[in-house]
Amino acid sequence: MGARPGRPAAPGSVAAAAGAARTLRRWLAGFAALLLAPLLVRLAIGGPAWAQLVDLTGLFALSALVGTFVLVSRLRMLSRAAGITTLIGAHRALGVFSAASVLAHVAVVVAADRRNLVLLGWVDAPPRARAAVGATLALAGVVALGVYRSRLRDYELWRWAHALLAVAAVVLSALHVWLIGGLVQHPVMRWVLAGMAVALVAALLNRWYGAGSRSSEHVVREVRPESDTVCTVVLDPVGRPLRFAPGQFAWLRLARRGEEHPFTIASSAAGPGVSFTVRSTGDFGTALRGLPPGAPVWIDGPYGSCSVDLLPQPGAGAVMVAAGVGITPMMSMLRTLADRRDRRPLLLVRAAGEPGELFFRAELAQLSGRLDLTVLEVVRRPPPDWPGAAGSVDAPLLAAVLPPPAHRAGVDYFVCGSPGFVDGVVGSLAELGVPEHRVHTEQF
Repeated sequence: MGARPGRPAAPGSVAAAAGAARTLRRWLAGFAALLLAPLLVRLAIGGPAWAQLVDLTGLFALSALVGTFVLVSRLRMLSRAAGITTLIGAHRALGVFSAASVLAHVAVVVAADRRNLVLLGWVDAPPRARAAVGATLALAGVVALGVYRSRLRDYELWRWAHALLAVAAVVLSALHVWLIGGLVQHPVMRWVLAGMAVALVAALLNRWYGAGSRSSEHVVREVRPESDTVCTVVLDPVGRPLRFAPGQFAWLRLARRGEEHPFTIASSAAGPGVSFTVRSTGDFGTALRGLPPGAPVWIDGPYGSCSVDLLPQPGAGAVMVAAGVGITPMMSMLRTLADRRDRRPLLLVRAAGEPGELFFRAELAQLSGRLDLTVLEVVRRPPPDWPGAAGSVDAPLLAAVLPPPAHRAGVDYFVCGSPGFVDGVVGSLAELGVPEHRVHTEQF
């Protein structure tokens, strides 16, 4: 892949990226206010040092917990500005900070007065302490579900358990603050706490009730098998077509309000209809594979920012690295760029366990004739007659195909696959001198 200049990004794409950057700055300011306002007001109130420390640790735990809800409430502007991978990472980090603050809060309460140990019991504890214990147990359940997510095969069960425990944790925490009463009685803190409550309710309404109203109805045009376990579902809109940037994802439902799963959009943003290439395993994937033509499907989206159209400063070319069904956002971007007759130099490095998992090979060969595209296929378990690369997508392999070191900072890098694959590729790119701001990731 060369580093020669390519076609400049469309003015609309640059404007959209600049708008996303402004949106992100506003959201960062809002989150800073959410996390710091309760603490600053409490410090302004004053009082004994131990009392302040007790309140500060508890207030930070509560505000961080509210922040976790806002981050995953499916605000499209926020998702587009920050990217879903960043939001999920921030969501998990705030959850950890909240749990750590709860432990610190309990430790400070006991350190302030050893007689407060009785508050950790249940039978003899007052209602405010029971609410706190219940919130702590619910938050511990949320953390446990996060740690053992990969071991639970029923995604829908995990999702509901995670959500209900998180709601229980924040509601019981709020009840604990209310029953204590001191902070609620302060005129300024009362408004701060009310603002946190409004933010929480708005996030919940947008997440659970807004998703149904935002969803657009589509009907199945065809379901095309790509392999024994992968199929492409092609949908046509019932009303207005779905507008999206190539590389974004959406949530699919088979009913307006019901079970839903996220999938990356695989089709061109410049073409009619929309398609999703999904691994047809599990109940939901199997149901998608069996949909007849004309069956209704609801789409909530688009979300995400891993796209050639949403870059603050687009580079002169792009390197795309994908494993398995992580090829779907890359296919959307490649199809879109081909429809636009974009001539930027492109490199696609795709990994699979065996050659049979390399779907879209014929189409990629056609796209190579329409684009300045180089495709490298890497197979972990190659047969004896395999003519391509074998092994892992690591630093030595990437060093052999990336632009020269002097030109690597002028190219954008898109990585999609399992968390382990993404982490490994990102680490290899950093080792090869690729700037962090040029690397854009999505995990499945």
